[in-house]
Amino acid sequence: MTQQEINETLRLHAAWLAKEPDGKRADLTHADLAGVDMAGANLTGADLTGADLTGAQMSGARMTYANMFDANLTGANLRGAHMTCANLTGADLTGANMAGADFTGANLTGADLTGTNMTGANLTDADFTGVDLTDAYLADAIGRQI
Repeated sequence: MTQQEINETLRLHAAWLAKEPDGKRADLTHADLAGVDMAGANLTGADLTGADLTGAQMSGARMTYANMFDANLTGANLRGAHMTCANLTGADLTGANMAGADFTGANLTGADLTGTNMTGANLTDADFTGVDLTDAYLADAIGRQI
């Protein structure tokens, strides 16, 4: 997807969130979003199933209740992102920067968090069943005991 197409998808999604008649929920299923800039974007409730977000800039993005099942977020910048109740089942977050992100109630079952930076992340009630935390940095992370 081009940055222009992404911007239009985000515009329509914002309209959907505001319950405007021309709004449309963002369906980015299996989209190639590698390296895109969606910093600060509101993707609440968006479907990013299987999306390739390798190296994407998503710092400060709102992804509450987003479906990111089996998404590739390798090396993505999720610093300060709002991932409350997001579905990250089976997602690859290898080397992602998730410092200060909020994962309250998120489902990370089977996710790969190898080498991630989760400094100061909120992990309250997040599901870490079967998660690979090899070399993950969890200093000052709060919430559920891992």
